[in-house]
Amino acid sequence: MSANATDTRRPDRPTRASIPIPKDFEALDLAHRAALDMLDHLAILVQRLADRGLDDEARHQAQEVLNYFNGPGHDHHAQEELHVFPALLASGDGALIQHVQRLRQDHAWIEEDWRELAPPVEAVAAGYSWYDLAMLQAALPVFAELYREHIALEECVVYPAARNLLRHS
Repeated sequence: MSANATDTRRPDRPTRASIPIPKDFEALDLAHRAALDMLDHLAILVQRLADRGLDDEARHQAQEVLNYFNGPGHDHHAQEELHVFPALLASGDGALIQHVQRLRQDHAWIEEDWRELAPPVEAVAAGYSWYDLAMLQAALPVFAELYREHIALEECVVYPAARNLLRHS
């Protein structure tokens, strides 16, 4: 096309690295809702075990919890590490960088806490009675509090900052 008054193309722009932040945070937000639901399911499971012991409903609940935290819950953190955090770390905003570093540490602690919780939950799902109820009762509040604080920081600070970066990139 020849350059004339009706040519509305913009001049070539320099190539720059794309920011690999998801265009849509809906999936990330939905993952948070699912995580909060699964934390509630885990608490209900632990209470059920204390009240009634191992039964078919406990086995079913345990399997649901395992399916989430071994699958989508774990994958969600990997997606944040890959698609959200790098651009924020490169932003130059000191406070934001500290928040992201905290969230990365949280991911490691959540993973560590889950590695402790998973074996007894797996035992319940399989119908084995060797699970340690006292350990589940002690570990669950720590795991749940860390997870809830983590989600709050992401939703109140980090995700809005990531959305803002998208608008201005």
